[in-house]
Amino acid sequence: MVAANVLLGVNQGLCWSTTVIMKIDLAGPRRRGLAMGLNEAAGYLAVAVTAYLTGLIAARAGLRPEPFYLGLAYAGLGLGLSALLVRETRGHAELEASLANADPPTAPRQGPDSEPSAATVERLSTREVLTLTSLREPALSACSQAGLVNNLNDGLAWGLLPLLYVRGGLPVAQVGLLAALYPAVWGLGQLVTGPLSDRLGRKPLITGGMLLQAVALAGIAVAGSFLPWAACAVLLGAGTAMVYPTLLAAVSDVAHPSWRATAVGVYRLWRDAGFAVGALLAGLVADLAGLQAAVWVVAVLTAASGLVVAVRMYETHQLMSQA
Repeated sequence: MVAANVLLGVNQGLCWSTTVIMKIDLAGPRRRGLAMGLNEAAGYLAVAVTAYLTGLIAARAGLRPEPFYLGLAYAGLGLGLSALLVRETRGHAELEASLANADPPTAPRQGPDSEPSAATVERLSTREVLTLTSLREPALSACSQAGLVNNLNDGLAWGLLPLLYVRGGLPVAQVGLLAALYPAVWGLGQLVTGPLSDRLGRKPLITGGMLLQAVALAGIAVAGSFLPWAACAVLLGAGTAMVYPTLLAAVSDVAHPSWRATAVGVYRLWRDAGFAVGALLAGLVADLAGLQAAVWVVAVLTAASGLVVAVRMYETHQLMSQA
């Protein structure tokens, strides 16, 4: 079982990360938000549909092996489609890199500073990209910490919130509905928020989305019945939809095309580490102080993350930064 999960993790790193990078290559700087919204919406809606279908199969045929046949069919279909239809996109990134080198930015990319951002440098080592994306570059590092905190509260949503709802006396059917509302709004909302970031810019959606998630989590901690919890689940999904595709678009705005794929990989390292951090932190606080205290702690961390974005990040979208 452990070995199988390791292989699934390798698949995530190879396939999902690469599909993100390929869409960034194809979309160009003006439509990255749209591309990321479509990518993330397709992925998470597929997760929801598959969870539903495997539940139906398991109810009729048992837990295994029948539900796993659906996964095998997905893998075969994906392999066949990628072999027949998918084309290499590296040439698009190379063309974008050549255009970026021939026409360097006329406006500073770090707000009022007169010196150009280190993110405009053409060639960087993996270590340099890791340092820039994690710590040094304001927008990249702000996105990395926001991604980590976003998935931290997502881990809380999947792990502890159902327990909070059950302790609040809700029947299993209502708990299942609350658990479905959050990812449904998240998945569908990205079809709107992704292209919206191409129009309004990245920073407003990331900052607003993190703060909206914090408000939703605080509401969940305070509420004690189905309807308020449902409203907060919708708000939590909406906040996540504002943040999730926009962070990827912002990272690809800043990183030079020659090392953009590495920067996206580093960002996803921090973002997906949030699942583990969230599970450990929320579980520890819940054991020490209770479920509501765990929700409050994560709400405060999410609000603090939004404030970090508001203070540290600059607007990365070229239409906004050159206005």
